[in-house]
Amino acid sequence: MEQHRTRPPQHAPRRGTPPAHLPPQARRRPPAGRPPAPRPQRPVRQPGRMPNPRLTGLGGGLFCLAVMFLLGLLDQLLFGASPTVYGVLFLPVCALTALWVRGSDLLTAPVVVPIAFAAGLLPVADDSGGILGRLMGLVTGLATQAGWLYGGTLIAGVIVIVRRVRLVNRRRRAARVG
Repeated sequence: MEQHRTRPPQHAPRRGTPPAHLPPQARRRPPAGRPPAPRPQRPVRQPGRMPNPRLTGLGGGLFCLAVMFLLGLLDQLLFGASPTVYGVLFLPVCALTALWVRGSDLLTAPVVVPIAFAAGLLPVADDSGGILGRLMGLVTGLATQAGWLYGGTLIAGVIVIVRRVRLVNRRRRAARVG
């Protein structure tokens, strides 16, 4: 039978020594007599500049999905479910999704964009009655509006490729310098 230790360890770390579980940067101590260096402050957003949010892959997908569904509802209310208006509104959402996804999740943007197009097309699709009628309207809408779908996916793909190339080049330069 195993005996578990019931007493705490007798040896504690010396006073003034940072814990071992901290990263090396936190374990460094400033030389004696000098105050610690101030931490860098986050830059203050200047007025007139565009926001630069960074969404995770899931956040980018949820953003695109929610915006396209709301735009589909808005299109149905204001324009009588015009597929052309919906397609035109889809293009800037694709660009924003590809621009706002963070660098490590870039490849998710061209994947979530078509899914969001289909989800947002639900309110716009022709409803001739029942679940099967709604499904048939969705399939017809996807078939007839494929140009907008491909165009938006292409926009997201091009933006993602350009951002990825810039990110790789920036990392290579940093590796060469450092």
